[in-house]
Formats: sequence, structure tokens, C-alpha cells
Amino acid sequence: MNQPIPPQQNIQYAPVLPTSTLAIISVIAGIVGFSALPIMGGIIALITGYMARGETRSVPPKASGDGLATAGIVMGYIQLALMVVGLCCFVAYFVLVGGLVLAGGSGSK
Repeated sequence: MNQPIPPQQNIQYAPVLPTSTLAIISVIAGIVGFSALPIMGGIIALITGYMARGETRSVPPKASGDGLATAGIVMGYIQLALMVVGLCCFVAYFVLVGGLVLAGGSGSK
């Protein structure tokens, strides 16, 4: 009944890195940029996303969350692209309306 106790194995676990706060801010700014603050949210998502990528891709990595940072960057670029398309449509509208007003005004004389 006296059985020997087996020796403890030396088990080493990899350290768990904390998620980057900048990556979380990037994703939140990207989401908020689609609803409340389109211009500011996109810019913040881009800046914090690239800063978070620097943290997650450093050697040795200081934090995890590279996917979150990438998602924030993608959302930031989508918002900036939508802003450029909207601005082009806005300018095209006024050029078209201005051209129609000028063409209609000169033809009636």
C-alpha cells in the first residue's frame, strides 16, 4: 500500500500576452466610425491600428491582438474610401446643378 509518489514533471507553459489596448481602441473606433463619428473614427482607427501592429509584431511581442489591429485598419480605410466617394458625389452634384442652371439661364434669352 505504500506506493511511491511519482516525481513532478517540469512543465513550462508559454506566457500569455495581454491584448493590446491600442488594438481594442482601433476596433472600437472603427465600429463607432460607421455610426457616430465617420471622419474622426476612421482616422483614430488607422492611427491606433498601426501603433498596435507595432506592439504585436515586435520581437519579442509585447502584446497580442494583431487581428484586432488589422480589423481596425481595414475599417479605417473603408471609412476613408467612403468619405472620398461621398465628397466626389457632392462635388459632382454641384457641378451638374451649376451647369444646368447656367445652361438653362443662357438658353432662355
